[in-house]
Amino acid sequence: MANPLFNLNELDRPKSQLTETDLLSYHEYNAGRLIVDPREAVKEFGEETATLLKLSADGEHILWPQPTSDPEDPQNWSDRRKSVQLLIITLASAIPDFVGSIGVASIFALAERYQTSAEHVNALSSNWGVFLLGWGGFAAVILTRRWGRLPVLFWSQLFAVAFLTAGIFAPNLNTFSAMRCIAAFFSTAPQITGLYTVTDLYPFHLQARKLNLWTTGFIISPFVSPFLLGFLIAHANYKWAYAVGSFYSLVVVLMIVFLGEETMYDRTLRPVPPRPTRGLRYRVETLFGATGWKMVRYRPSWYECVVSTLRVVWRPHALMIMVFGGVEFGMSIGITVTNAIFLGSSPPTGFGFSQTQIAAMYATPIVATIFGEIIGRYGNDFIASFGIRRNKGVFEAEMRLWMCYVSLPLYITGFLVMGHGFEVRNIPATIMGWGIGQIAIMLNTTAIYAYLQDSFPRHHGEVSALFNFFRTMSGFAVIYFQGPWLEARGGFRVFGSEAAIVVGLFILVVPFMQWKGASLREMYSIRPPPPPTSSRPRPVSNTFRISQGFDRADPIVEHEMTHMSPVNDKSAVSGLSTGLDVLGVKTLDVSGASTSTLAVNTHFLGGSEISVGIP
Repeated sequence: MANPLFNLNELDRPKSQLTETDLLSYHEYNAGRLIVDPREAVKEFGEETATLLKLSADGEHILWPQPTSDPEDPQNWSDRRKSVQLLIITLASAIPDFVGSIGVASIFALAERYQTSAEHVNALSSNWGVFLLGWGGFAAVILTRRWGRLPVLFWSQLFAVAFLTAGIFAPNLNTFSAMRCIAAFFSTAPQITGLYTVTDLYPFHLQARKLNLWTTGFIISPFVSPFLLGFLIAHANYKWAYAVGSFYSLVVVLMIVFLGEETMYDRTLRPVPPRPTRGLRYRVETLFGATGWKMVRYRPSWYECVVSTLRVVWRPHALMIMVFGGVEFGMSIGITVTNAIFLGSSPPTGFGFSQTQIAAMYATPIVATIFGEIIGRYGNDFIASFGIRRNKGVFEAEMRLWMCYVSLPLYITGFLVMGHGFEVRNIPATIMGWGIGQIAIMLNTTAIYAYLQDSFPRHHGEVSALFNFFRTMSGFAVIYFQGPWLEARGGFRVFGSEAAIVVGLFILVVPFMQWKGASLREMYSIRPPPPPTSSRPRPVSNTFRISQGFDRADPIVEHEMTHMSPVNDKSAVSGLSTGLDVLGVKTLDVSGASTSTLAVNTHFLGGSEISVGIP
């Protein structure tokens, strides 16, 4: 595999001379390649720099991103505090597909209410709702990069629940469809910002497992509403199903208001800017977006936020894998929407199931997704750990794609068995095939999200929005042709052809990415700009950190000295006969050094002795 050197022009120093501040953004300059084993870090960085790296509690993994000493850094939050934020974003991510699939459960009731066909209701409301799910993600990325995660999450879900509730009282089908589609556009935000949240909160070695939980939320949600609310619609007015969806959305909004926190942390700024306000005022201003407005001078410009997605989409290692994953996922969207029609249609077209029987059938993909989550939780960790050991402690993003080899045989088997079940009206075959195929989709989707977030460490929102766009546009197209195709050719040919398309894309994309992916990342990764400098916070003491280039002295701010206090002590250093009073009451005596290197020993109460070589 390629072993790209650290670009000296980006941080102006080789690996062996990186400072603790440089390491905060080091992972962004090495997209898709991380030194994970502390023993390998000694060889890569040198012993002196390796001692600066923070490790996991068990000492087995280097933490990427490197957490700061600030207690407000989300990487330093307690497990409980992190879990609450992960729960909120997962529940919010389930809303778009949960609400959208209420239309699947109520499609025959809606057709009866508005005196039209089920196919017309499906095309007008469900299809265009799926279409706008893809476009809403781009708006979410732009606003999130500019104003932060929490206000975008709050306002998007508030507007979504408002339009969803308005649709319940729609007087005609056109108004009802418009309300549903607008609600879908706003509600898709957490399916994009969830990737931000996971990487904000968790270090690299835990991210795949947490991504698996987050993706489970929106993969399982399209089946939960037809399953649970299908029983309700069988015995009550369909509007009660949408009322349940509105109530669920409202509960999530209340959780965001009372429990949600801003996970965006400007760790690459030097120094990290302090919060503009504190306490309850900070919480209220952050929720409504005022804090984000105050912090915009540290954030990318509007132009950068708008064009950043365009800068990502054409990168070969992003485009190829998103096309493959998008097509595979899109097939499952088509199944979710069209299965309800065929299960409820009279023979010989369909199975002629009642509303209750259709609802029961949707338990199949729910159970399958849970199995997929369990397999993926341990499978992704095993694949990454095995690959890192074989690669001498270094992680390469292409290791994530080995899970695609596990999912492909399941996908083929599931679709062929399900197609046979539809062809001969065999219920057990339909159930088994649907379940096996859904496990494959769960495994493949998590692997692709993990690959993209590893390959684009500064553009998690962009790759999430693009992958969301590819999978929803694929699903939007499949919904239109799958129904007529099933009627004309039968289930075995249709689902067999769809499986063949996915197999062909797999052969073209995945092996090539594992062969040339490292080279593509090295050639086409988006290089971050030099780490920006924020306006410096007022120092709390006359204590400074001298740069390695000996060209500046940065004040040490409060959160960096929570357990450190300067003491009277003289450090005799062979070198120049110069006294420096730059560390408070501490005096540095320098005498007899060579002209090439100056060694400074610093002593703090509660801190260890640190020797820094300054060229």
